[in-house]
Amino acid sequence: MLTIHLKKGRDKPIRMGHPWIFSGAIRRVEGEGTPGEACEVLSSTGDVIGSGYYNPASAIRVRMLCLGKNRFTMKMLLHRVDRAIEHRRALGIGADTTAYRLINSEGDFLPGLIVDKYDAGLCVQVLTAGMEKLRGPLIERLAEALSPQFLYERSDTDARAREGLALRRGIIGGVLPETVVFRENGLAFGIDIVKGQKTGFFLDQRINRMLSARFAAGAAVCDCFAYSGGFSVYALAHGARVVHAVDSSSGALETAKQNVALNNLPSEKINFLTDDVFSFLRTTEAAYDLIILDPPKFAKHPGEVPRAARGYKDINLLAFKKAASGGIVFTFSCSNAIDSRLFRQIVFAAAADSGRLIQVMQVLGAGPDHPVNIAHPEGDYLKGLALRVE
Repeated sequence: MLTIHLKKGRDKPIRMGHPWIFSGAIRRVEGEGTPGEACEVLSSTGDVIGSGYYNPASAIRVRMLCLGKNRFTMKMLLHRVDRAIEHRRALGIGADTTAYRLINSEGDFLPGLIVDKYDAGLCVQVLTAGMEKLRGPLIERLAEALSPQFLYERSDTDARAREGLALRRGIIGGVLPETVVFRENGLAFGIDIVKGQKTGFFLDQRINRMLSARFAAGAAVCDCFAYSGGFSVYALAHGARVVHAVDSSSGALETAKQNVALNNLPSEKINFLTDDVFSFLRTTEAAYDLIILDPPKFAKHPGEVPRAARGYKDINLLAFKKAASGGIVFTFSCSNAIDSRLFRQIVFAAAADSGRLIQVMQVLGAGPDHPVNIAHPEGDYLKGLALRVE
């Protein structure tokens, strides 16, 4: 086991439970090992703080697994997998919802591992060198505990590349249907796990889609960055008068069309618009009763925050100007580098520039199947506000 010696004064966040140690906090590394090697972490005075795994190829050199003198074992790994599964069962998600996050990386104390359940199958992402070393036992445990119809891997993200790992995508076990269909709050969705974003669908927005649907009856709705039509399908199913689903990807909107048809919803009430959302909102003359802003990640790292902040302000300002009197705006950021406080400041600045009176009705986030380690605010990546525009 490697030994990681920290610089003076750099141990406090780790003692408090933060799972990341960056290169700048490390004084020296004792021993040699391959990426993902188990390590023990010591303070500058030689106290054992905990253990984790080390990757010299990553800016995040150590991801912590245990605090104190306990060492992470295979038994502990499998126990955490089992606990994550038990937690989802305890949520009582219900028979009308067959897709949710099963394991949420640091939020389930398994940094680098994401598992999403889609009906009878699982989609797995192994994103760090430490989890790559443990991949075999993890896959075996998931197969043993859940007997999935298919087990598909989507370890093909930028996060894996930053770990110095080759990208990987493909079937691990079982048979993958041509289209995976699942239910969410009684609505049916078909996704392409092989080519879709993330693991195929934005499961973190489930409760927010349902909340937005409360304002859809009789409304003119603009679903911005619509992707595969999650918010659009909910709006139509709950009585929207008209829906404009806007996305720059024609392929994503084709999936959205299929999801509308899958639920036998009135296709004449929805327009699928392949366009840049910023351009669309600047040029449309329509006024909307309900606007959804669910953009992709504008800031992938801290250096992109200033540019991202301008983007978030612009898109919110445009939405406020296009909202009808009494209209509702659901606005989100999924950028880790934009924290909740900054996001609210950005939206406040857009509101001030709009000249409209705006109420915060509810602060939004991911559902309870996306738990967050309380010491790891970076894991609370999805920020949202439900707003009313006077």
